[in-house]
Amino acid sequence: MFTSFETYERFLYQLGAQYASIENSTVVLIRRGRVIAVVRGDITFKNNIRLHVYEELTSIPRLQITGYGYEVYSGDEKLYWYDSQPHPNNPDLASTHPHHKHIPPDIKHHRVPAPGLTFTQP
Repeated sequence: MFTSFETYERFLYQLGAQYASIENSTVVLIRRGRVIAVVRGDITFKNNIRLHVYEELTSIPRLQITGYGYEVYSGDEKLYWYDSQPHPNNPDLASTHPHHKHIPPDIKHHRVPAPGLTFTQP
């Protein structure tokens, strides 16, 4: 789908125009050299939900995510988040390793598998 930083950047900067549920987006792609970039910012939805986005990208050998964190808030309350921090000693997460979701209660330590998340496509 995305073949370069430029194509992904265009997608990111058009999010608000593409999706009526988005009220505001501060998401930007920041290049850290020729083959590395970072995506960061917030997407605010009309229902007072905010998605904080952080992605580390490389374009070698193809555009892919090498790390990420996606945090979902309602107002100031963190509802849940996804990240790619490996937890190889947790067999409950093996099916989607390293992708997982943090959920209440004890949101920092309560992790569940996150099917559908990959490094292959932003």
